[in-house]
Amino acid sequence: MPEPGDFADDPFQGRSPTSHERMAGRPWDASYHDGPAPWDIERPQPAVARLASEGGFIGPVLDAGCGSGENALHVAALGLPVLGVDVAETALAIARERARDRGIEAEFAMADAFRLERLGRGFRTVLDCGLFHTFDGDERPAYVASLAAVTEHDGTLYVLCFSDEGSDTGPHPVSREALGAAFGSGTGWKVAAIEPERVMTRFHEAGGAPGWLATIKRS
Repeated sequence: MPEPGDFADDPFQGRSPTSHERMAGRPWDASYHDGPAPWDIERPQPAVARLASEGGFIGPVLDAGCGSGENALHVAALGLPVLGVDVAETALAIARERARDRGIEAEFAMADAFRLERLGRGFRTVLDCGLFHTFDGDERPAYVASLAAVTEHDGTLYVLCFSDEGSDTGPHPVSREALGAAFGSGTGWKVAAIEPERVMTRFHEAGGAPGWLATIKRS
């Protein structure tokens, strides 16, 4: 008999566990059952807040793998239409509650990151904060194609992920070369920049873990 949090509870019938879920031995939703997830710092990532302050987001905006919603809510508070999607039902419930408590208009929905075309919508800006690096090399082509299916021509994708450079790296660190190659020729994307960044978590020092911030244009 499956226990709560087992893959049998996954709402997406037929969805195969991702490489991260297989490694962890439990679905994403279980990360939120015993308090905040390791990546839920209960505020937007500083890199996302900086992008927002610089006018880096143009609506409509998609937050792919939004978790409990802090980044999506920060962008939505600027008055932009934002949809946050995730496979973790518990995380989405937290995000909706935070939106209600703060009086912020934002939409949150369950969606498979590999099947974003099923949303039936297009977005000018897409944010991936901490999702890309959880997919292994075999999964990335399908995810990159899924992102392309919902990003409008000349739209912008931001990817914030763990870097393999420096000390105290986060789980699933990614090299600059691997990140750039995933969005290389023939993918429908053009990498505009990959810059060193910091990724905040609940288990790193105040300065966070080494990361990359990639700015990628839909071609």
